[in-house]
Amino acid sequence: MEFLQDYAMFLAKGLTIILMALVVLGALTAASQRNRGRGDEQLTVRHLNQRYRNMERVLRLRVLGWRALRRHTREYQRHRKRAAKERPQEQTRVYVLRFHGDIRATRVDNLREEVSAILTLARPGSDRVVVCLESGGGLVPSYGLGAAQLARLRDAGLDLTVAVDRVAASGGYLMAAVANRITAAPFAVVGSIGVVAQIPNVNRLLKRHDVDIELLTAGQHKRTLTILGKNTPEGRAKFQEELEETHGLFKAYLQRFRPQLDLERLATGEHWYGERALDLQLVDELRTSDDLLMALAREFELYEVIFNRRQPMSRRIGIAFQEAVDRLLQR
Repeated sequence: MEFLQDYAMFLAKGLTIILMALVVLGALTAASQRNRGRGDEQLTVRHLNQRYRNMERVLRLRVLGWRALRRHTREYQRHRKRAAKERPQEQTRVYVLRFHGDIRATRVDNLREEVSAILTLARPGSDRVVVCLESGGGLVPSYGLGAAQLARLRDAGLDLTVAVDRVAASGGYLMAAVANRITAAPFAVVGSIGVVAQIPNVNRLLKRHDVDIELLTAGQHKRTLTILGKNTPEGRAKFQEELEETHGLFKAYLQRFRPQLDLERLATGEHWYGERALDLQLVDELRTSDDLLMALAREFELYEVIFNRRQPMSRRIGIAFQEAVDRLLQR
C-alpha cells in the first residue's frame, strides 16, 4: 500500500510538471503566433517591364547568341536614353492587380489593401490601373464589396481597365462593369446578370422519423424559407420578392457604370462568350490580358501590386476546399 501511495505521489508530481510545461509552451506559441501575425502581411511590387525584358534577353541569348544580345542591349540602352529625354518627367504609371474570385470572394480582403496602397501614390488623371479578373460570381455582399473597392479607383480619377481571360459572370461581371473599359478573350464567359438561391428542405424526411421542428421568430419576415421546418407560400413569396429586389439593385449598379447596356435584354441570367459579348456591349475589346499588358509595357512603366496575408491553417484549408468546389461547379 505504501508503494502505491509513493507511486501516486510521483505520478501527481510528474503530471504537474508536464502540465506546467504545456502551459509555458502554449504561452510561448501564442506569443510567437502574434509576432508572426504582424509579419505575415506583405505588400509586394513587381516591375513587369523588367520581367518582360528578362524574358526577351533569355530567349535572344538562346536563339541568337551573345553577340546579338550585346548588340541589342546597347541599342536598347540608347533607345531608353532618347525616350527619357523626349518623354515628360511625370510619365504615366500602370498598376496591375489580379483578382481570382471564389463563391465567397475571399480575395476581396487582399484587394482592398492593394487598392488602398495604390491610392497612396497614384496620380489622378495620369496613372492607370489594370485588373486581371477571373470569377464566376458568388455571395452578393462579398462581390458588392469587391465592386465598391474597384469603384474607389475610378472615383479617384484613375483610368481603370478590367481584363477577362476566362470568366466574369454574375458577381464577377458586377465587379468588371465598374471599369472604364473591359477587355475579354474571344471565348471568355461574360454576363449572367441575375440572382439565384437554392435551399434544400428536409422537413418531410424529419416528419417520417417523428422529428418535430419548432421555429420561433420575432418579426413577420425574420425567416422566410427554412431547411428544417415547413415552408409556407407566404415565405416563398417573400423570398422571391427579396431576390427580385437584389436583381433590381444589380441592374441599377450596372446602369450607373455602363449606361449603354440594354438591361431589358441582357439581365436575364444568361451568359455569352467574348465575341458575342462585344456585340452586346458587355465588353469593349477582344484581347487577352497578356497582349494588353505587353502592349502597355511598350509605352508605360507597369507595376504589379500584390498584398499577401498569411491565413490560419483552418482558413487555408477551407479556401482550398471552396476553390476545388468552384472548379467542379464551373466545368
